[in-house]
Amino acid sequence: MTTTAPRLGTALARLLILAAALLGTLLAGAAPASAHAALTGSDPKDGAVVATAPKEVNLTFSEQVAMSADSIRVLDPAGRRADTGEIRDLCSGSVVRYGVELRAGLPDGTYTVAWQTVSADSHPIAGAFTFSIGAPSATSVALPDREPGGGLVGALYGIARYLSYAGFAVLVGGGAFVLVCWPRGAGVRPVQQTVVRAWLVLTGATLAMLLLRNPYTGSGELSDAFDLAGLKSVLETKTGAALTSRLLLLGAAALFVAVLFGSYTRRTDPKEKKDLVFGLGIGGTVVATGIAGTWALAEHASTGIQPGVAMPVDILHLLAVAAWLGGLTVLLVALHRAPSVERAAVERFSKVAFTSVAVLAATGLYQSWRQVGSWSALTGTRYGQLLLVKIGLMGVLVGIAWISRRWTQRLADLPSAEKAKNTENAEHAETKTTTEGAEEAKGAREAEDPEDGEGPENGEDGEDGEGSEAEEGSGAAPAVDPERAAQLARQRAAVATARRKRERDADPERSGLRRSVLTEAAVAVVLLVVTTVLTATEPGRTEEEAGRSTSASGPAAVPDRPVDVRLPFDTGGVDGKGVVRLSLDPGRTGANGLHIYVERPDGKPLDVPEVKVALTLEAKDVGPLPVAPDRIQAGHWSASGVQIPMPGEWRIQVTVRTSDIDQTTIDKNVKIG
Repeated sequence: MTTTAPRLGTALARLLILAAALLGTLLAGAAPASAHAALTGSDPKDGAVVATAPKEVNLTFSEQVAMSADSIRVLDPAGRRADTGEIRDLCSGSVVRYGVELRAGLPDGTYTVAWQTVSADSHPIAGAFTFSIGAPSATSVALPDREPGGGLVGALYGIARYLSYAGFAVLVGGGAFVLVCWPRGAGVRPVQQTVVRAWLVLTGATLAMLLLRNPYTGSGELSDAFDLAGLKSVLETKTGAALTSRLLLLGAAALFVAVLFGSYTRRTDPKEKKDLVFGLGIGGTVVATGIAGTWALAEHASTGIQPGVAMPVDILHLLAVAAWLGGLTVLLVALHRAPSVERAAVERFSKVAFTSVAVLAATGLYQSWRQVGSWSALTGTRYGQLLLVKIGLMGVLVGIAWISRRWTQRLADLPSAEKAKNTENAEHAETKTTTEGAEEAKGAREAEDPEDGEGPENGEDGEDGEGSEAEEGSGAAPAVDPERAAQLARQRAAVATARRKRERDADPERSGLRRSVLTEAAVAVVLLVVTTVLTATEPGRTEEEAGRSTSASGPAAVPDRPVDVRLPFDTGGVDGKGVVRLSLDPGRTGANGLHIYVERPDGKPLDVPEVKVALTLEAKDVGPLPVAPDRIQAGHWSASGVQIPMPGEWRIQVTVRTSDIDQTTIDKNVKIG
């Protein structure tokens, strides 16, 4: 029984629909990808209320970042710059910290700190928080709601990243497939077109990323892609250098492709071909390794733990992906566009694919440990969840590859007798079709002009005969019927299609191999997308470390400083207006010292009969915990050993009595670690 191979268009359309559905399920509703570095601390902290203006604002990150002159901005309640604009490098050892000095004489109120920088793995990050001097106030600062690296520019940059990975895989894997598995494929036109188009895609995507890099990490405006000053600043960064190096290496790759599909195909001497294969193999390996290195030097592998080991491992991982998926793509093209691909070529690629999978398993295991770090991060972070999806897709791919390997083992060339029979049948069908077409054409001419059929029989009209001879002697070409020409063209096309279909259907094993490879390629597309998303997602290890750093430092207002609160009050009686300044030292869980200063509006001490304090943690239903401070002197009250049992957002209530009947209670929520 002959197995009919699927039509490429129909089968490919169905598999692309399936791939789109898988991608939609995987990526729909996903939050914007986070980058590698994360803000782990600040001084002052988010929501802090300090009694006096700090001299500077410091930010601490989990990984190294690239700072510019405008990376940290401090805005006063009216939206004006409150910083000097001079970024200070405060890094020490493994601590990544940067600061900006504040102007002198800042008024009380709520200040906004907005920051934007680029992580060491090339992804932009941004954020904002507030702190207050004296007491919180209304603020008119309106921060843009655009995610860093988002918008139209972010979408275009993301598409370019996807295309660059795909182009690299097909370019390197396709060249390796031809050179190692199927040398005769160097002369097959569809294979040549596939590899050349992959080079064009990778080159175009790299140029697009280079132009979009400035707005991607900065303003987000597409027009800034053609800003020469911005492009110059991009070229001075690590990512800009990597993209420029990739373009230079692609020039060398173009020479490799030209020799492989040009000089190599024209060589006839086996020794010369062997020498050329050796040279192409060495040169191609060097160029492919260099191109893969441009990713390793600029993204996740270049930062974090063990970068000296991670970068070579990442290069091996990328090369293995290209050898497998790129070779798979070219094999798919060969099976559908060049049915005469030899069994030996498929068997050789099967060995290459097996080796690639082994390399992927080893390098992927190391990368997973390095980027995830714990079982909790594997299931509790977005990076870990995407990694599980990738592992599942790899399992599906290996299963389909096993099926393809079985088809390869069953693949065999038709016996010569059967081949001859098929050829004879094809020639007979072509002859029959052509003959039937000729008879139909003759019948059509006779139907159009019956007298043409009688002329030869009569032959009595000498004048006609002489006229015919004159026509022949004059060399006039007979009129060509356009309808007849179109009919013959359709017949020839039908014969060619029938011949190709017979050749394709002659070997059921080859048809089964085509189907399994097509399915494998469709799943590989989804796998490539997931891998690209992983490169733009904050690794689980970093996310958990950032969370632990935040928890360890707690949401306290300022590390190693007391919690300072300034609360205006008005009891309504005589001399009933003033300000309460409360200081909780050290402002953490455990025992704290409490100092309360009661002042008149002009800042002078106000002696009041009574001051009471209560602490409440509403989120945990703790409190109110009463505190009875002792009067130290006029306007100064104090209490020692004030216990804060757990961190959280505590509500501090202060009751001030200015006379026997005039009193008021004021409160403020503060974060205490």
